[in-house]
Amino acid sequence: MRKLLRNLLRARWFQQFAGLLAAGFLRLVWTTNRFSYDPDDVYDLVEPQMPVILAFWHGQHFMTPFIKRAHHRGKVLISRHRDGEFNALAAERLGIETIRGSGDHGSAFNRKGGVGAFKEMVRALEENYNVALTADVPKRSRVAGLGVIMLARESGRMIMPFAMATSRCIRLNNWDHTTINLPFGRGALVGGEPISVPADADAEMMETLRARLEATLNDATRRAYARIGRPELEAGCCDVSRTSESGY
Repeated sequence: MRKLLRNLLRARWFQQFAGLLAAGFLRLVWTTNRFSYDPDDVYDLVEPQMPVILAFWHGQHFMTPFIKRAHHRGKVLISRHRDGEFNALAAERLGIETIRGSGDHGSAFNRKGGVGAFKEMVRALEENYNVALTADVPKRSRVAGLGVIMLARESGRMIMPFAMATSRCIRLNNWDHTTINLPFGRGALVGGEPISVPADADAEMMETLRARLEATLNDATRRAYARIGRPELEAGCCDVSRTSESGY
């Protein structure tokens, strides 16, 4: 039975079907939640800086394709792992191009396709694409890695940290506390303070900016949940499989 399930999950037709369903569900979530923005003029502030590097936390990625407006160009970094295939297919259905590989600059960087993905992200920014990726690396939730900082140093582009939250959601008991957003509630998109990385940044400066990115993302996430009136969802980030009950 386990082998049958594994083969099903790896089947291309099943992955495409799941990606189609996921994209349709996420569109429903986006259109049935009333989203507010912090700051209110967030797009007016970000658009003059484009292309930018958009950074967010693992587990809070499902609504991120909807920050893209029709005239924006965007690509997102998604791992080569089997789970990443579903995310990639859903993102492509929602009009976001994908870059496959790892943002982790640890010992598995080469094996996970990190070198090629990094070069592709730099090239995408040069070609006027915004590039989105998670700031934390697998198995270390809410701890920013150096990957985003290195990309900003190499490309010369600004990092725009942000968080998205909905008042109705399910939070899973996995390493990144994946949040599955639900329809018919309120939503918030909160932008954090932009971060630039000088081309000559040394190791000490990069660590300082890494810590600043981590703090900025945590602050944006807290503000997002406070804005929708559910600060306890962020405070209880380790709660398991909880569905919020509030609507509008």
